[in-house]
Amino acid sequence: MVKILLTVIISYLVGSISPAILLGKARGIDIKKEGSGNAGTTNVLRVMGGKAALITLTVDVLKGVLPAVIFGAVFGSPMYGYLACLAAFFGHVFPVYYGFKGGKGVAVAFGGLLGVNWKLALLCLLTVVIFTLISKRMSVGSIAGAALAAVYAIFLEKGFFVYVLIMAATIIFMHRGNIKRLLNHEEPTLSFLDKNKKKEDGSK
Repeated sequence: MVKILLTVIISYLVGSISPAILLGKARGIDIKKEGSGNAGTTNVLRVMGGKAALITLTVDVLKGVLPAVIFGAVFGSPMYGYLACLAAFFGHVFPVYYGFKGGKGVAVAFGGLLGVNWKLALLCLLTVVIFTLISKRMSVGSIAGAALAAVYAIFLEKGFFVYVLIMAATIIFMHRGNIKRLLNHEEPTLSFLDKNKKKEDGSK
């Protein structure tokens, strides 16, 4: 029980650290009040640019990777890696440091998957990339990756299935606003993927 508590508490606290919010504060920006209001990589890219987005993405991925790898290795069982991944994920989505209002959890979930089973993580990443490129919307890629992650887990890491299912359901729920905008054809595209948008911007 002590091992479980240590794994969950420490991983949750690590997951609660938000590079998006910290980088925003350093620049006098409240990322939760800018752009989409989400403390994640895509919104940081829109509001603060590529360098800040890369830092945010890297830290968020590491928040998932490190707890999963460390606790799985230290306590000698993959179950602790599973628990660490889930706890870090919920720390990111519901961070104790920021009034339990965090990001949508995609990057930290990917990091956790990477720490548990790199094949599973890369398959999910490939899914996200394909659907993002097709739709030109990161939200579509994220939702598709989450929806298929649990299916992939059945074949690649069966013991991880329930944990992945919980994260996937949470990610989809956190994208409910995006889903509504997609249904209403109001979800913005990623400008660097949308050639038509570039042409429109260039003609103004």
